[in-house]
Amino acid sequence: MLENLDIPALVNTYVVPYAINIVMAVAIYYVGKIVVGIVIGVVGKLLNRAEMEPMLVTFVSNLLRWILLLFVIIAALGQLGIETTSLVALLGAAGLAIGLSLQGSLQNFASGVMLMVFRPFKSGDFVEAAGTSGIIEAIGIFTTTMRTGDNKEVIIPNGGIYGGNIINYSARDTRRVDMVFGCSYDADVREVKALLEKILSEDDRILADPAYTVAVGELADSSVNFITRPWVNSADYWAVLWDTTERVKIEFDAANIGIPFPQMDVHIEKDD
Repeated sequence: MLENLDIPALVNTYVVPYAINIVMAVAIYYVGKIVVGIVIGVVGKLLNRAEMEPMLVTFVSNLLRWILLLFVIIAALGQLGIETTSLVALLGAAGLAIGLSLQGSLQNFASGVMLMVFRPFKSGDFVEAAGTSGIIEAIGIFTTTMRTGDNKEVIIPNGGIYGGNIINYSARDTRRVDMVFGCSYDADVREVKALLEKILSEDDRILADPAYTVAVGELADSSVNFITRPWVNSADYWAVLWDTTERVKIEFDAANIGIPFPQMDVHIEKDD
């Protein structure tokens, strides 16, 4: 029976085509792997040139590498004659199931990517976000680490940060210090204003441009309130606020300018 078999025909019909397919599949895999490496290298250089966060560059590069390699493997399997349509459908269904189960984590991931791309803050900035104020220590893919003023470490999901208002106190080189000082109605308004201007002009940390503002802001129930708004470098904000408040109290006491506090006069009428 074997004598009736046409071995050359069988080889040409089955062996040679399969051998060619195997060689082509291996070639597709290795060439595709080389091309993927080149693409990842170019993408990494572009991201680094855009001065993106190193963690985001690494993550995007690795994610893109695995996605491209998956397409290369599917192409190689297709060259071998394996039906890849069902495989792609299975991978899509698995991806959808994983996405639904990790919905919260994916939201934090997407927010982390947006924070790294748009950069509303960077490490070392003092910000207020997600109901917390502190210095940014690390920006991760899923969470951001913040250090509060009393040296507590707070780890915040990125979704909570990007989904709300972000106040970056370090974004600008200068800040305005808003203060309100009250004096009694018996005090000379011009004298009080001149004294406040003297205090501000003698502080070297207060900037000349923009100029500070001292003005009567309100005739309140028990005091005349002066709006005092000097401009300072962002690093000097708290020191100027505290030092100015202390010096105003000292200078007002020395000049016998009363600083009133809320009070109420009660008159009792007594019947005979």
